[in-house]
Amino acid sequence: MDEVLPKHSADQVNIPSAADLDLVSAFLDSSWMEKGLSNLTQESYRRDLSQFAIWLNQRGSRLDVADSVAIQQFLDFRFQQKLSSRTSARFLSCLRGFYRYLLREGVLKENPVALIENPKLGKPLPKSLTESDVEALLAAPDVESPLGLRDRTMLEVLYACGLRVSELVGLTVSQINLRQNVVRILGKGSKERLVPMGEEAARWLERYLREARPVLLNNIPDEIVFPSTRAQPMTRQTFWYRIKYWAEVAGIQAELSPHTLRHAFATHLLNHGADLRVVQLLLGHSDLSTTQIYTHVAKLRMKQQHAQHHPRG
Repeated sequence: MDEVLPKHSADQVNIPSAADLDLVSAFLDSSWMEKGLSNLTQESYRRDLSQFAIWLNQRGSRLDVADSVAIQQFLDFRFQQKLSSRTSARFLSCLRGFYRYLLREGVLKENPVALIENPKLGKPLPKSLTESDVEALLAAPDVESPLGLRDRTMLEVLYACGLRVSELVGLTVSQINLRQNVVRILGKGSKERLVPMGEEAARWLERYLREARPVLLNNIPDEIVFPSTRAQPMTRQTFWYRIKYWAEVAGIQAELSPHTLRHAFATHLLNHGADLRVVQLLLGHSDLSTTQIYTHVAKLRMKQQHAQHHPRG
């Protein structure tokens, strides 16, 4: 690097420089305007770029003067920390967008990421649950209590509609149509989709709205469908803890993730013969290739069933 940068104190190198923070904020504002990035994606990009900026700052450099060598060294540094290839690929995707933005704004004349290749990624199979596991999980909450009825309804809606956890906890009354049993979801990139609910989930939702929700909200008018015990919108983390708790009650041994019921929704639909493009629309995937990984899960399940039940399996 040709530019000589000022030296920093020990405290200064542990935070991004003011100039770097300004560049990151401008990039995120631009990305939000152009692509409608979700809050989660913006937080992820801000975190990745801030970590890179701190690493550069500790070496007397900045984001707008980093070259491909520095970027590769940072990737090696992350690899030594045993971060996954998928995490590195996400960071590179963020970095490509960031430096394209700097080029477009005239801050840079060359793109330092242009010749850096993405790490090779395998396609891990999503973790799922068997249909009997799902039934056990749904039956675990005590529906005679307002909290238990709320949790049972959340699990039913999550599994029936294949929602992301963030979509479930952010659900509002105006998004639900119980006459037609559909839910209007605003997904990633502000893309809207209509998802059918199924009669079983609709019955639980109707009962919950009538019996438990007014109690949880202390009869205070509010749009949020699933409030916390403090009558506030529930966080994703809180609901995730609830899932893990009910899984323990149900005696489920399978490893769970926040997307487990969403994966189960997709896998079970395909196992029962649903069309892949229909599942793509229900999940809100913009690219069919994102949905196709579920066909591997379905095929694996079919092979297991064949091996277990066929006379010559």
